[in-house]
Amino acid sequence: MPPAAAKPLYIRMNAADNVAIVANSGGLRPGTEFDCGLRLVEQIPQGHKVALADIAEDEIIRRYGEIIGHAAAPIVRGSWVKESLVRMPDAPGFDNLPKPNGEGLRQPPLEGYSFEGYRNADGSVGTRNILAISTSVQCVAGTVDFALTRIRKELLPKYPSVDDVVAVTHAYGCGVAINAPGAAVPIRTLQNLARNPNFGGEVMIVGLGCEKLQPELLLPEGMIADDDIMRMQDENLTGFGEIVDDIVRMADERLQVLNRRRRETCPASALVVGMQCGGSDAFSGVTANPALGFAADLLVRAGATVMFSEVTEVRDAIHLLTPRAINQEVADALVREMDWYDRYLAGGEADRSANTTPGNKKGGLSNIVEKAMGSVIKSGTSPIAGVLAPGERVRDKGLIFAATPASDFVCGTLQLASGMTVHVFTTGRGTPYGLAAAPVIKVSTRSDLKQRWHDLIDVDAGSIATGDATIEDVGWEIFRLILDVASGRETWAEHWNLTNSLALFNPGPVT
Repeated sequence: MPPAAAKPLYIRMNAADNVAIVANSGGLRPGTEFDCGLRLVEQIPQGHKVALADIAEDEIIRRYGEIIGHAAAPIVRGSWVKESLVRMPDAPGFDNLPKPNGEGLRQPPLEGYSFEGYRNADGSVGTRNILAISTSVQCVAGTVDFALTRIRKELLPKYPSVDDVVAVTHAYGCGVAINAPGAAVPIRTLQNLARNPNFGGEVMIVGLGCEKLQPELLLPEGMIADDDIMRMQDENLTGFGEIVDDIVRMADERLQVLNRRRRETCPASALVVGMQCGGSDAFSGVTANPALGFAADLLVRAGATVMFSEVTEVRDAIHLLTPRAINQEVADALVREMDWYDRYLAGGEADRSANTTPGNKKGGLSNIVEKAMGSVIKSGTSPIAGVLAPGERVRDKGLIFAATPASDFVCGTLQLASGMTVHVFTTGRGTPYGLAAAPVIKVSTRSDLKQRWHDLIDVDAGSIATGDATIEDVGWEIFRLILDVASGRETWAEHWNLTNSLALFNPGPVT
């Protein structure tokens, strides 16, 4: 006897919405009838939108209670609201935005939560114990990678308290307009990457010698160039072998120091958590991102620092963000960063619509407006305490908007520069994304993905869509997992040693 067909379900996010998404795995056939009497007039894939009422041409299409577009043609009740039928609205302007009211949104403190971390001399706390070898120019990347193989083979076994040695390599440093205003972004990013709390303050820089980005520019304030910089063009070094030996020697000195670090009980307030989504689908704003937003609120209540980013993926929600700013200065900074990014895109003859990927659309997202409304939910409901320009180091506790591009790799790199020590990454389509410098917790939007990628996804938020768990249930699960991972628990990405290369954001000219 064949199994009974699953009950047809759709998910409507707001009572004002005139569309909903089909929840059933595999989608639903024409003629399918819901309990409310809605009958499908055509096949609709899972995650794609169904019209809950007749929608006239040019009429508003609403999801999350927000306008995600206008109908490009008449849409019949029960039909598939395809991407081609949704005409994207203009980006919201920056005039007459709601006034800040963040102070009125504060929630009661959450006390008694801690993790086992590595305390640093500057007061920051790491979640991993890693030696980072920074580079000032792409020219030395191959040599550093060669030395890295030796270091991992010959030295790491001698220092069991050190988790790893990583190379901070990049495609910057020479052939660039080093004094152009845009150059400030990659330079401060590299400066602040070397200061990430997971690197324990043991800065080591390998340069060539003739590059525009002189290695001294990457040193944190107070550090001495002769002790922390190695130049391959140093005339005292003869041959490739001596160059590599010198890199290995410098690494050995720092590994000895890092090996003395030990985990200590630290308050949850010492955490710096970065949030990001990639390979998003229509369930991102229904399951994983709301659960992460709930976890973000818990972290903020516990005194931690939480960063949300991706300018193009929150740009259309600016009217929802300014009222959460703690003061006018923070609200103005939100507008400043989004206006800067509008102009940056326009300079490349593009706009925010270039963000949405084929995978996003296959997963049911019609345009960047719908994607943004689902993306911004992971910021939770806490007051926005500060705003960072790309690559700036975080200074404040609470919820922070760290302005970055939406590219997974560029966003991750910039959040590391800002001081992130744990990364939480939500995905609907799936990605093996990982970082060498900080653990990455991956959260699936659908249970189908968790079942297929059982050894890549750390948390299944799809149980929210099926009714087997609430947003609060999964939010608490993520919160507790963050504390466990910060204390040393291995993520799936770490288990498989899956890491993506760092990717600098360089809005300046290349000469």
